[in-house]
Amino acid sequence: MTTSLHSDRGQLWAAPTLMPAVSVVVPIHNEYESLPKLLEAIATCLRAEGLSYEIICVDDGSTDGSTDLLKQLAISRDDLRGVILRRNYGQTAAMAAGFSHAKGQVIVTLDGDLQNDPADIPILLAKLDEGYDLVSGWRKNRQDATLTRLIPSKIANWLIGQVTGVKLHDYGCSLKAYRAELVADMKLYGELHRFLPALAFIEGARIAEIPVRHHARQYGKSKYGLGRTFRVVMDLLTVWFMRKFLTKPMHAFGSFGIISLAIGFGIGLYLTGIKIAFGATINRPLLTLGVVLFLGGIQLFSVGLLAELVMRTYHESQGRPIYRVREVVDADSSAEAGRQISKI
Repeated sequence: MTTSLHSDRGQLWAAPTLMPAVSVVVPIHNEYESLPKLLEAIATCLRAEGLSYEIICVDDGSTDGSTDLLKQLAISRDDLRGVILRRNYGQTAAMAAGFSHAKGQVIVTLDGDLQNDPADIPILLAKLDEGYDLVSGWRKNRQDATLTRLIPSKIANWLIGQVTGVKLHDYGCSLKAYRAELVADMKLYGELHRFLPALAFIEGARIAEIPVRHHARQYGKSKYGLGRTFRVVMDLLTVWFMRKFLTKPMHAFGSFGIISLAIGFGIGLYLTGIKIAFGATINRPLLTLGVVLFLGGIQLFSVGLLAELVMRTYHESQGRPIYRVREVVDADSSAEAGRQISKI
């Protein structure tokens, strides 16, 4: 049975320290200027809604002072937990770390650069209350460069929708709301954070998309570029394979095998016919090269998919995370440290 965030407010938000209604996960990397404003905007919005909440900021190897600032803010604020990663692992790992530390019934994610608007969080929560498991934001009026961001994004969103069967306008929007039990069932590797709706669909989730606001970048510069395209394509192939053949991989490899055998058999018959009819030699280097390249491509593709399955089995069977946390900083840990110092 789906629990409504807006039913029985008195009980749901009476004990925020035990189980907050909302966990807001914010991966940050070099967001020194925007971090204080973002935290205040999130807190103002959720307090106005009467929601119990927690904010989890995951520092993904910042080098501009964001790490020290996050520690200071986490010590001084009761609603903030800072998770400091040992180095820069990437947004997927940062989100996985945030999900792991979240305690809320609903998890909301957004970027730390103030381009997502925290004021849209209640809209996502209201949509989630309609019975959905995941609500994704759509930056309908996106404030980014046309050639380097908007056009590639539209192409990518169309391609991802065609391949995965989950057709959204904006896969790249970080502003999303998830039910906690849905996130608990998903494992993230590579660049899979952008494919979370597709992964959720594999788990049987009900998904909705609603327009949200998007602001021009105020501080710093974008961490994303066209260089990530090939990695995204590789992960897209992984998601496609997971959706199609996760429980029946032989259907994929068997199909390629049958095609390969059929082509090889057909070539053999053709060359045999040429030999019988005309007595011509069958030593044709160009044909040999084509066969070798074709079979080599199949082998490489198959090995890649098998390696992906082995990697997932390795991580999930051992419960081995793809990140390492250096420390977790919040007001409670600071108070405990103070008590320990006083005893010395």
